[in-house]
Amino acid sequence: MQLESTMPPRHTPSGCAVAASTSPQIDVALREAAEAAARQLAGAADVAVVFVSARYGAAIRPAMEGLGDLLGTPTVIATTAEAVLAADVEYESEPAVAVWLARLPGALVVPFALEYAQTPDGGMFVGWPSELDGSWPDNAAIVLLADPFSFPVDALIKRVEEDHPGVPIVGGMASGGYQPGSNTLVVGSRSYDSGAVGFLIGGAARIRPVVSQGCRPIGRPLVITKSEENLIIELGGRPALERLREIYGELDPADRELVRSSLHVGRVASEYQDHFQRGDFLVRNVVGADSDSGVIAVGDLVRTGQTVQFHVRDAKSAHDDLVALLTREHGRAAAPVGALVFSCNGRGTRLFPEPSHDARCLRDTIGPIPAAGFFAQGEIGPIGRHNCLHGFTASIALFEAGE
Repeated sequence: MQLESTMPPRHTPSGCAVAASTSPQIDVALREAAEAAARQLAGAADVAVVFVSARYGAAIRPAMEGLGDLLGTPTVIATTAEAVLAADVEYESEPAVAVWLARLPGALVVPFALEYAQTPDGGMFVGWPSELDGSWPDNAAIVLLADPFSFPVDALIKRVEEDHPGVPIVGGMASGGYQPGSNTLVVGSRSYDSGAVGFLIGGAARIRPVVSQGCRPIGRPLVITKSEENLIIELGGRPALERLREIYGELDPADRELVRSSLHVGRVASEYQDHFQRGDFLVRNVVGADSDSGVIAVGDLVRTGQTVQFHVRDAKSAHDDLVALLTREHGRAAAPVGALVFSCNGRGTRLFPEPSHDARCLRDTIGPIPAAGFFAQGEIGPIGRHNCLHGFTASIALFEAGE
């Protein structure tokens, strides 16, 4: 057993704390991590977020049923995870529990559990608490943990943007389970094997999202001049594949190899811009191309008139993108008191040569703030003012708190 208390004690009116335990017994790990995190806060926590390695197996659900009672915190959410993150460590190959606590005076925090139900009038989301009827508070944002087998995140994103435009959603899809019903989600002391859990936060607390899609652009931006559903037929009045070949011919050998192995298309999130930079593109996979027609297929719907740019992804691009976005955010506002990190399960040592990459990037750019997270089966975060479901992304919620 190894117990890790990952941050020094804090003695501020508002703040966060995080601790991890790698005890092989989940009950022990939860208790150790919870107690170590609680010792770091000056006063009781308002919010607890817990990530539990799926390596604990069948013992997870019974242990998580009593999570709310164990933590004694008004808002508790939790999920199973392929790997968990605490402070500057990512636990990929061993059972681990991460407990993140936040004390946020003046914040409004409303937890919820949602299910998606089909009705004669179409699909609807069931479970919104009555406190969220009507208008939402200033600085409202949502932290969401969802089951990938049962919960249509894209539909929820659309509903929130219709009813409450501009409210960011940051989170991830539960991981570690490989079939319906195999993930565990928790709100309070109640567990679920489907749906989504989360909380809305607003008032004196604010979330600043940072979404790193891990790519860099090649070539130049081009306008789609002919398209159909997910097919880019023409770019700038010429066959799309012809444009790509033109760009390919201008690349060095290393980038040509990336085009062959990890080509993506980024479409501009907001067309009301003359200049595009990191964070302005929603990146999607290129899923195929037809050499006869010159058509390129992508993993999203596209439309004529959109501006797009080809992108490639590798470890260096992913590192540079995350560092650049965090550095830009760090210089933009007051230092955050904590962070939640939702990294794709295709990152970590599957992408980077060294372990704990995303956790250490956060520490090195923002500072040693209490951070917790997990490797998700899909990451949620805004590009521009539009929330999206991503892959291969690090989606981070930086927490600001009023005194």
